[in-house]
Amino acid sequence: MSIRIDTHQHFWTLARDDYGWLTPELKTLYRDYGPADLSPLLAAAGIDKTVLVQAAASVDETRYLLDLAERHDFIAGVVGWIDMKGGFDSVEILSVLGEHPKFLGIRPMVQDIEDRDWLLKPTLATVFDAVIKLGLRFDALVKPLHLPNLLTLLKRYPELRAVINHGAKPDIANESWQPWAEQVSRLADETAAYCKLSGLITETGNTQSYRDVEPYADHLLASFGEDRLMWGSDWPVLNLRGNYRQWHSEFRRWARPLDTAARAKIEGGNAAIFYGLQV
Repeated sequence: MSIRIDTHQHFWTLARDDYGWLTPELKTLYRDYGPADLSPLLAAAGIDKTVLVQAAASVDETRYLLDLAERHDFIAGVVGWIDMKGGFDSVEILSVLGEHPKFLGIRPMVQDIEDRDWLLKPTLATVFDAVIKLGLRFDALVKPLHLPNLLTLLKRYPELRAVINHGAKPDIANESWQPWAEQVSRLADETAAYCKLSGLITETGNTQSYRDVEPYADHLLASFGEDRLMWGSDWPVLNLRGNYRQWHSEFRRWARPLDTAARAKIEGGNAAIFYGLQV
């Protein structure tokens, strides 16, 4: 039986107070979310393992997530955060984190950085070189406006193992298609990047449904193919527009026309290969 992996989920504890984006206005999300909340959802959906992804721009949160991973077997690995501007200090921190068997890589919160050219800053070179040298991964949390620079970055570092989060967050609410579609296709054609089929439902408007997500999911599959696409929930953020059961069920419905082997890759096989998971 093939492994099923949720490649993108979060935990947070409000008392940690390092989630700058998490405010009381986000009523559904403004509470603690932990393993006890997710475990029954995974069991109901038949998910075997998860990849736990950072939600705060702090190394302390990454250590907190690694501690959770040590105590819960369903967490296959952690994608964390470091201050990439720190130069050789950042490399030292990355090296220490990399000694943990469940530390998979880093995810700078590019979508929240005002400088749209941040990815291409020369000062980040030492960290990108270290990610490659240490055999770690790079999760790209980007929006469509960042895709040209992401393409330049991945061509600059062809050995960087990178995965685009949430399909680069297309503006589904406004039914925006270009230039997102063309730029995504270029990235797929010209680099070895993978892509997560996650987070799309939260890009929809209040009057839209899962059906409005389908053209974007179809395009990601057409671009990256069955070998470089991986399913993720983006739980609990997805609770803003749905819930775990719905998102997983809609994915399974969407994927039904694919053959068994292709579904198995997207549901877990590709994630195991990309992240080098011991599952």
